[in-house]
Parts: sequence; C-alpha cells; structure tokens
Amino acid sequence: MIRKICAALLSVLVISPVTVLLADQPKLKLIETRKIWDQAPHNAFTDLVRFKQRWFCVFREGQDHVSPDGALRVITSPDGLDWQSAARIESSDSDLRDAKITVTASGQLMLAGAEAMHDRSSYSHQSLAWFSEDGYQWSQQQEIGQRDFWLWRVTWHDQTAYGIGYACSSNDRSVRLYTSRDGKDFQVLVQPLYDQGYPNETSIVFQDQIAYCLLRRDGQPSDGLLGQAKAPYTQWSWHSVGCKIGGPQMILLPSGQLLAGVRLYDQKVRTSLCWIDKETGKLTEALPLPSGGDSSYPGLVWHEDVLWVSYYSSHEGKTSIYLAKVAIE
Repeated sequence: MIRKICAALLSVLVISPVTVLLADQPKLKLIETRKIWDQAPHNAFTDLVRFKQRWFCVFREGQDHVSPDGALRVITSPDGLDWQSAARIESSDSDLRDAKITVTASGQLMLAGAEAMHDRSSYSHQSLAWFSEDGYQWSQQQEIGQRDFWLWRVTWHDQTAYGIGYACSSNDRSVRLYTSRDGKDFQVLVQPLYDQGYPNETSIVFQDQIAYCLLRRDGQPSDGLLGQAKAPYTQWSWHSVGCKIGGPQMILLPSGQLLAGVRLYDQKVRTSLCWIDKETGKLTEALPLPSGGDSSYPGLVWHEDVLWVSYYSSHEGKTSIYLAKVAIE
C-alpha cells in the first residue's frame, strides 16, 4: 500500500507542470480581495501604480474580450476601498488594448497601450502612450515603438525606459528590446531578443545591474521563459519556467526575491502568484487568487509591507476588475 501511495504521489509530481511549493519558501497569505469595477460588459487587462498618495488602476473595457469598441479606463482611490473614474480614453478607428501604467523618470504618469486598427490595409497595430501630471488630465496620444511590434510594457530604470515589443505579423515570431530616455522616442537595443516559438507578453525587473525578463510563449514550444542579462542588457540567457503562462507581471521584493503574477493553465485556469528562481527560472505556485475562466493580467505594487494586486476575472460570472492584498509570512 505504501509503495502504491508513493508511486501515485511521484506520478503527480512528474506530470504537473507547476512546481510544488517547498517548505523553506515564504508563505503568501491572502488578506482580502474585492471587486472594484464592473461597469462595462467586459473589464480586463489591468495594471496598478501608487502615485502622489493615490492608487491608479488602469484596464481595457469593451463589449467583449476582443471587440472594436475597446477603450482604456483609469480609476483612482485614496485607500483602495472607494474607487472612482479618473479618465476614459477612446478611439474611433481602433480597439485600444492592454493598458499599462508607470511613473516616468521625470515624475509623470505614463499610460501605455496598443491600438488594433479597424482598417488593416497599411498596418494592424500601433503602440501608444499618454502622459499626465495628476491621472485625470491626459496628453494627446503619442505613437511609440514600431508599427506592428506591440510594445507590451514599459519599465523605468536608471532614468531610462525599457520595453519589449512583439511582432504582430504571422511572418515574424520574434521580440525586440527597446529603450527610451523620455518615454516617447524608443530605439531598438536588441533585435531579435528571442525568436523561438511564439514569444509575446513580457515583464522586466532590474536588480542592481541585472535585468530579468519573464516571457510568455504560445505555439510550439509553449513554456514560459525567464531571461537574464547584465548591463548594457544586450546579451541574454534564457531558462524555461517549466509551464505555460499568460499575462505575466513580475516584481522584485525587498527581500530580493522575484514574485510573478500569471495565468496558469495546468488544471483550472486561474490567476496565481508564483515564486521565480533567478538561477534556474523555475516557477513555483505560491497563492492562487480567487479567479477563473477569462482571467489574469495583474498589476503588482509593494506598499507598506503588503503586496497589492490588481487583476481581472470572470469566476463570478461577469468579467470584472479585482484588487487583492497579500501578506508575505
């Protein structure tokens, strides 16, 4: 009987693509989670930032996961409890998608996203940025990056903006690393950065003079990757995280550990927080958030010894925006 039980447990460990949490890893505790927005038929693809003593959460809203009416919504709160709309950015000739928000080196808010064009006779996608001093009034849109390379997320480090764009053409399956000094004029630093499988969504964090990149892949192969490079970030090494991921975001904690928020597919589709091993790239699931179905694309902010997580999910029926607070024990 003991042999049978051991064999069964071993088989689970072998076939499960998500690493089992080890005893010596920190435990994550869900303090609370709450729905903070559901006014559109479909509310999704979030990001989160703390700016001038306020929270700003951004996301796409529209009729469906993909629909021609996509707009970018900015909501704000002083405490994470009471949320109100600060701005809504629309387009008459494109579907605005995948809002990302950050604070620039000059101290402005930078909202980034991409437009999927209705008329694709010339090009299909263009990355865009808007800038604001207060989160309520936003500049005119600024085209950033190259057409048909989706500049997925912008990360500021050492007075420089870094972003990875992925090809939107079926003839090209690669990602490029871009840099900018002002968040408007982006130049290619590495081309291609990676081109095996179908690389696309990314998250970059910096520790001292080392950059870490969490990369989603679809197609074949479909396992996610962790990339690592020393300054000036032109030579990269890659390791498999061990499973398929979606909507990646990653944060460097004060402890120096990497924690990611991703969509996992191995069993029930869910949004989950996972440890990432810097050396091996392996992903270890630490805390699945209340989620399911159409879900993921978290924003991560460390504030007053608590991890704040924005994400979207349809586990309660309607696809809505949620905010979770997580303690590290």
